Amino acid sequence: MTQSRTRISKAVIPAAGLGTRFLPATKATPKEMLPVVDKPAIQYVVEEAVTAGLSDVLMITGRNKRPLEDHFDRNYELEETLTRKGDDTRLARVQESSDLATMHYVRQGDPRGLGHAVLCAAPHVGDQPFAVLLGDDLIDARDPLLSHMVQVQEQHRGSVIALMEVDPAQIHLYGCAAVKPTVDESVVQVTGLVEKPDPADAPSNYAVIGRYVLDPAVFDVLRRTEPGRGGEIQLTDALQALASDPDLGGPVHGVIFKGRRYDTGDRGDYLRAIVRLACEREDLGPDFRDWLRSYVTEEM
Repeated sequence: MTQSRTRISKAVIPAAGLGTRFLPATKATPKEMLPVVDKPAIQYVVEEAVTAGLSDVLMITGRNKRPLEDHFDRNYELEETLTRKGDDTRLARVQESSDLATMHYVRQGDPRGLGHAVLCAAPHVGDQPFAVLLGDDLIDARDPLLSHMVQVQEQHRGSVIALMEVDPAQIHLYGCAAVKPTVDESVVQVTGLVEKPDPADAPSNYAVIGRYVLDPAVFDVLRRTEPGRGGEIQLTDALQALASDPDLGGPVHGVIFKGRRYDTGDRGDYLRAIVRLACEREDLGPDFRDWLRSYVTEEM
């Protein structure tokens, strides 16, 4: 079992997906670059990692993902133009993304599942615990889920996953955890995991959502993990192995999340995320809420 006491500082963001649910918008534009109000979805995820103290970010990319790298790089021509115009507000917004974190990139190559994407991070991560943030899940900045997960990992060691209670009829859309309570009502010990179970066979209604803090022992398990559902290497299968045998690099704990989450991988939730975040913005909210009220009243 890994017993590292080094402060977690590295985050891994798998971003190699094709975004087929958003075609044709994602034919030439990475789904992670679709705007949520006025920032691409991926920037919210990187900001979350940085807020939790993870300043070293590795993005797992694929073909046609170059705009991700460009977004977090400097754009000297644009910055010079804004400087000449004296547009300090927009200049600060442009520079914000390039100053967020130390960014690294590696291509996944073959799209062989989330477990394979995480395994691509092994040379960069080394033998230290690390976080994994899925780009489709946006966690509201007012709900510090990842920071809590890092604290739980530092206390219990092993790996930590984020869990959310869902309607039992919807559990087939998620990885599902079998759990037992701990002295902390917001933390459970995970005793088993199953990927997208039939509701009748699900061990609970605790769904795995896209935040993980993983012990590096997961890499050895992933190397031995056979392709599962869809012919892909499933991270859920590796976590199941860790949960069932703590000597491999466990235990596995779950943090029960009851805050605000936006699933930008679903078209309906993506639109709802934009509306919610726009309504709460000081610069946009008042006028937008007034328009929304009148629209609902007049058109609905």
